[in-house]
Amino acid sequence: MEFKHEPVMLNECIDGLNIKPDGIYVDGTFGGAGHSSEIAKRLSNKGLLIGIDRDEEALKAAKEKLKQYSNIKYIHGNHDDIEKLLIESGINKVDGILLDLGVSSYQLDERNRGFSYMGEAKLDMRMDKTQSLTAKVVINTYKEEDLKNIISEYGEEKFAKQIAANIVKQRSIKEIETTTELVEIIKKSIPVSKQKDGHPAKRTFQAIRIEVNNEIKPLFNTIKQCVKILNSKGRLAVITFHSLEDRSVKKAFQELEGICTCPSDLPYCVCGYKSEGKVINKKPIIASREELENNSRSKSAKLRIFEKI
Repeated sequence: MEFKHEPVMLNECIDGLNIKPDGIYVDGTFGGAGHSSEIAKRLSNKGLLIGIDRDEEALKAAKEKLKQYSNIKYIHGNHDDIEKLLIESGINKVDGILLDLGVSSYQLDERNRGFSYMGEAKLDMRMDKTQSLTAKVVINTYKEEDLKNIISEYGEEKFAKQIAANIVKQRSIKEIETTTELVEIIKKSIPVSKQKDGHPAKRTFQAIRIEVNNEIKPLFNTIKQCVKILNSKGRLAVITFHSLEDRSVKKAFQELEGICTCPSDLPYCVCGYKSEGKVINKKPIIASREELENNSRSKSAKLRIFEKI
């Protein structure tokens, strides 16, 4: 299957990174190289683009798409380990980093990955196929209380308790193996009158995917790690797709920017506050009306940008 992925807020991201032709830039969520192809166009032969992705199929597709460029380094890994991955590649500082969080259109559309609640597939949901934890493991082995908490927190699902209880009840009869089996359990757990706001399985599938790929817990520290390895005036651009991601990014940016807690009447700072840089956009950037009409994935997207001192 061809790796197709429509990059969200492409122009806004490219503008936000403020690309220098001879600079070093990292796409920490390389995917199908939608954003990266535009970054590559703006680099000279002295510049360098580094693409990181935990999905080996995404890296393979990106290599094919960008085969005309000789100044690109491809890394199979997780952006949560970005500092380690770059140091291992002999790079200590970079001029810009892009993180386009969440699942790609390709991963959703490829049925055998099990990300989608549309159609039947094995319960998988791994972005990195080399890892052992799958959606099937989560659904069939996690305690009921843990399932409820995951579905409630990561999916913001009001009926998490009923869904978790019904999952445990069903798996005691037979192991739950496919996406369609899970969808049926979710549908039975939510009153029909409450199933009018989108697909009833959407929130639960999001929650399980986040748990399988550990998308939220490391994010706060990942943001801080990214800023740490930026050169002066280097920028970090992050696209989020749901409130949990956005809150983590916003909180990290606020801490990195720093807040002086000294009384306003003091002539100088004594609290010892330190700033790593500044938030470029106090309010998140959202997609244009035109993009919202043409790319449904952009509807929940928010872009935040940070510049290092």
